[in-house]
Amino acid sequence: MINKNQVKGTLKDAAGKIQEEAGKLIGNPTQEAKGLKKQAEGKAEKALGDVKEVVKNAKDAVKDAVKKH
Repeated sequence: MINKNQVKGTLKDAAGKIQEEAGKLIGNPTQEAKGLKKQAEGKAEKALGDVKEVVKNAKDAVKDAVKKH
């Protein structure tokens, strides 16, 4: 299952790529840099969401194991 951090992170990364490319296209290094920053933030947020999913899945596995015994 996908959580909100994964979705928000992916969207922010994509928006950052668009902003970076737009900055390159119009020759605006400030917009390029903002786009790169946004991409990094998006990747970090997605990674947080990935970790949350791993933890949730581990909790669920432990709960299932305890119920079986």
